[in-house]
Amino acid sequence: MKRCYRRGKGKHGRRAAVAPNHNNRTVRLEQEESQTPVHAGPSSSEDPSSSSLTQNSVVPELPGFYYDADKNRYFRLLPGHNNYNPLTKESIQYKAMECKRLKLLEEELKQKKKTTRAGLNSSMLLQKRQLGLLSSTSYCRLVHELKVNCMHRRKIEIHSPDSSVAGTNNFKIIVADAACERIFTVNDVEHGGCKYGIINLSGLGKESPTVEMYDNLYFTNRKVNSMCWASLTHPDSHVLLCLMGIAETPGCASLLPASLFSSSNSGDRPGMLCSFKISTAWSCAWCLNPQINACFSTGLTRRVLVANVVTGRQQSFRTSSDVLAQQFATQTPVLYNGCRSGEIFSIDVRQRNRKGQSWKAIQLFHDSAVTSIRLLEAEHYLMASDMAGKIKLWDLRTTKCVKQYKGHHNEYAILPLHVNEEEGLLTAVGQDCYTRIWSLQDAHLLRTIPSPHPSSKDAIPSVVFSSRLGGRQGVPGLLMAVKQDLYHFSYD
Repeated sequence: MKRCYRRGKGKHGRRAAVAPNHNNRTVRLEQEESQTPVHAGPSSSEDPSSSSLTQNSVVPELPGFYYDADKNRYFRLLPGHNNYNPLTKESIQYKAMECKRLKLLEEELKQKKKTTRAGLNSSMLLQKRQLGLLSSTSYCRLVHELKVNCMHRRKIEIHSPDSSVAGTNNFKIIVADAACERIFTVNDVEHGGCKYGIINLSGLGKESPTVEMYDNLYFTNRKVNSMCWASLTHPDSHVLLCLMGIAETPGCASLLPASLFSSSNSGDRPGMLCSFKISTAWSCAWCLNPQINACFSTGLTRRVLVANVVTGRQQSFRTSSDVLAQQFATQTPVLYNGCRSGEIFSIDVRQRNRKGQSWKAIQLFHDSAVTSIRLLEAEHYLMASDMAGKIKLWDLRTTKCVKQYKGHHNEYAILPLHVNEEEGLLTAVGQDCYTRIWSLQDAHLLRTIPSPHPSSKDAIPSVVFSSRLGGRQGVPGLLMAVKQDLYHFSYD
């Protein structure tokens, strides 16, 4: 079948072509989509990136042209010379993504109350609970689903003893301690290094939310690849940082006392930190199992290193790929690792080094590089995400994938997963800068939150979700750090 295009002069001398008639094809697609089962839910929880792909799929791509949906025409792409080219595939995609982000932000402001599933509302839940049709666990989980879709954004004012420091550097990483009373922050600085600090969340419950940020300017200039909280002298007493090397200075894993980042740190000295020289570290984890106390691990280039902070004893396990994600089990002395090759394997750290890789216990496989792993509380299941944007829940007893959480977007970034079992929620930020929240139980996408700032690779939000932000008497919601700003998405 021949296709005919009517050519004419477009704006700025570009040649435009009218898109062919796709009425028959559109009808067929609509018929196919009407027969495809979908989850009942509102448009607010749909993935904007997937919806855009569906809309554009009916228009064929022509080499050297791009399709303008508003004008219903093809326009020729300008040749790529050294001069500035306003019409590139990347710039067109960025413009379309930015339009969708602004539209979604506008919809979020208009819609105060949303529902995640058809027929799900607070009165129905309460009635079922009173009739004994819902267990307390199921009731709490469904209430959190409702509340998550009613969260609204508020900007947080950051106070600091040094007024010249607060709000001047872009957030790169935020990680909350176990009690969600504090978050450790890593901020990029202009000259290429990083600045570290701790934010106290006790002021989130105020009418105008404010937080206190404390930093120690002695610890700067080193890029952070990975970090986690460490319980050495008491719960979350230290912070473990994997730092990149600079010039001839090798990389290192540094254990910093959290007390250095407080208002009363005048008596602390830099010599309090503990540092281990290592090659480039991609990931790290602190062990909370009492059988192997005061130990941490780092995932290196084709190697896993386990070290005891007190004795200095180290164990090394060679692998066939870079280790990008790690987590210790708490009930058994086992370390789980996710690799660039897509392999996930576990190590019993009590055994001594062996030749080859016979020390591997459980082995699971993804089709792409594994970027994050999270053990669920009973440690029978493991959640893992990869660079293909897939999130899978694995049963460690059968070594089979039992659930997939669809909608996540990733191509090459190391992005974390956030599992909140008590609330029954899974949260992840994609490389497209959208924050997505799923139901842990049935993998239903509950909400897609656009970034308050334009999407870019250096503006991917870092988030923390908890029902007790600020401690035991804290407030529920989502904490989002992006660029120089901190936001709280609070329950209504």
